[in-house]
Amino acid sequence: MRDPALAGRRAGLLVMLLLMWPLLVWTEFKPWLLWDSRSLAVTWRFLLQFFSPRLDGEFLLLMLQETWRTVAMATAGLSLALLLAVPLALLVNARSSISALEQGRMAGWPFALRFGLRGLLLLLRSIPELVWALMLVRVVGLGPTAGVLAIGIAYGGMLGKVYAEILESTDPQASQALLRNGSGRLQALLFGALPQAASELLSYTVYRWECAIRSSVVLGFVGAGGLGQQLDNAVKMFAGAEVSTILLIFIALVALSDRISAVLRRSLG
Repeated sequence: MRDPALAGRRAGLLVMLLLMWPLLVWTEFKPWLLWDSRSLAVTWRFLLQFFSPRLDGEFLLLMLQETWRTVAMATAGLSLALLLAVPLALLVNARSSISALEQGRMAGWPFALRFGLRGLLLLLRSIPELVWALMLVRVVGLGPTAGVLAIGIAYGGMLGKVYAEILESTDPQASQALLRNGSGRLQALLFGALPQAASELLSYTVYRWECAIRSSVVLGFVGAGGLGQQLDNAVKMFAGAEVSTILLIFIALVALSDRISAVLRRSLG
């Protein structure tokens, strides 16, 4: 039996190859360099060390200190992000508009305020935390301070946007009933929308904490300290054993955040 869609699939594959080829040329994609004799020698030596992690006491003590610094940077950055995100999410939430509830549409000043705050959230989350860190390092110098501020600013925009969308996706009847009976906007959100969205908000917050740990490692490459700076030094020295140990610690941190998220979700459920 002949496949009737065979010609279409072949044509699609040909079109994809024709589109991909100039992209590969423009990006100077040269995978054959991996098989260069010098590259193979360095890679082989690195892999031999990589599969024998460094586990001596002095290095593990250093890693413990840097792990704590990385977790502290991520946690402090996320805490700063929450200080930005929670008020902004409550202010941009259209469900809390009393004028929209009474008149059918939002009044001019509340609409302008929410539009401006949404623009602020867009600005904060549009610039990656790595770029924020590169700029802040010039201001506050090398160290975790730049990493904390970078995570706080970038994640504040991300959390504010997602928190507002989660709250707006809840059933509006409870919040509207509270508003119609004289409750304030904050009370309507806390007692109307928040109980419905608590599990999702908590899950997303813990996920962002996990992302903040990953970001803290990346920010170490630009001078923010922590595991990232140690990983950068180990890679530059082609110390495969040290790289392996740091990556194992990093995997353990992510697994720990997964377990914390699962425990918190069960406690709310």
